[in-house]
Amino acid sequence: MRTSALLYPWDVVGDPDAPARIADLGVRQVTLAAAYHSTRALTPRHPARRIVTAEHAAVLYPPDANRWAGRALRPYRQAWIASDDAFAEAADALAAAGLDVHSWVVLAHNSRLGAEHPGTSVVNAYGDRYPWAPCIARPEVRAYLVDLAAEAAVRDGARGTELESCGWYGFAHLHAHDKVAGVGLGDAAQYLMSLCFCVVCRAGYAGQGLDAEELGAAVRRALEPVWAGSGAPDAGWDAVGKLLGAGLAEATLRWRTEAARGLQEAVTGAVRAAAPPGFQVLLHADPAPYRCGANVGVDPGHILSVADGVVLPCTGTDAAREAVLGPFAGGDGVIAANLTVVRGMGGSPDTLERDAAHAASLGANQLRLYHAGLASDPDLAAVAGALSRLG
Repeated sequence: MRTSALLYPWDVVGDPDAPARIADLGVRQVTLAAAYHSTRALTPRHPARRIVTAEHAAVLYPPDANRWAGRALRPYRQAWIASDDAFAEAADALAAAGLDVHSWVVLAHNSRLGAEHPGTSVVNAYGDRYPWAPCIARPEVRAYLVDLAAEAAVRDGARGTELESCGWYGFAHLHAHDKVAGVGLGDAAQYLMSLCFCVVCRAGYAGQGLDAEELGAAVRRALEPVWAGSGAPDAGWDAVGKLLGAGLAEATLRWRTEAARGLQEAVTGAVRAAAPPGFQVLLHADPAPYRCGANVGVDPGHILSVADGVVLPCTGTDAAREAVLGPFAGGDGVIAANLTVVRGMGGSPDTLERDAAHAASLGANQLRLYHAGLASDPDLAAVAGALSRLG
């Protein structure tokens, strides 16, 4: 199977040994970040540093001044790598080592955008804003994300792109110093806490025959047992219906699906319009349509008619892989199983060969490995061994 390792430009820039080290793993491709959210990351083999602190969401290339002139919502430039174009510098070095480069673009996840433009953020049923989660139903947010995708995806040297967070973001964030684990939130409570009640979404609910005030009150009532410690119902979409009521739940999902599909169709269209022929467009996705976050919820049939394929979260048990890959069985296009290979981040490089074979038996035709820059030397050695046996 074709295998790509995910990588940041700062893993390569300033480290002349990095491209060969990645190629020696046995991968043919690198998925290289061009636009990314804030993070603190190790660079365990870099000759000049061990930590990169990306203080805010940023693009890792010089944005086109003409494209963004006069616009309130515009991408932020990175300032933590000493490079005028970190993406291009890393991409050139990786290509010289014989690796195909595809861009990796994070879209609807940007805390600085929400802090500086609070009106763009998701607003929950209690009136709390999520600055990390731009509301994708808002026209100004959609216009920004569409242009960002077209610019960040189609960089010189990139032969394709993978779009992360191309849909709804919500309550879950992995925010720095998160203190939100005191009450266990299952699938249903996570969904209810992710529903947006900004003015645009209120109008969207009205289009589904819902009164936004009544819906908000219903959401708050549904969450009361969770706050009281009664626990959330079982996981899955049925659990949402148990908390909120099936009719209300379905109506909210119809609105959110409409908004997400509109964004995904606009983004993929803009990327293709900007890209050369044969440029591949993949989305990080989850087959449960109500899910939000990095791997956005999609309908498999619809998304495979829009994009060239999907990258799916496949780390974990056999049952977890079956749940994610099963709905895509028989679908045309790229079905890439994303497997974490960093032990310290819950990955299992020692079972990569077996996990990849299991994913292939379920219909996966490519692999993604998260994350070649963050992995330890023993993690990378295990990856190289597994890939050599997989052929």
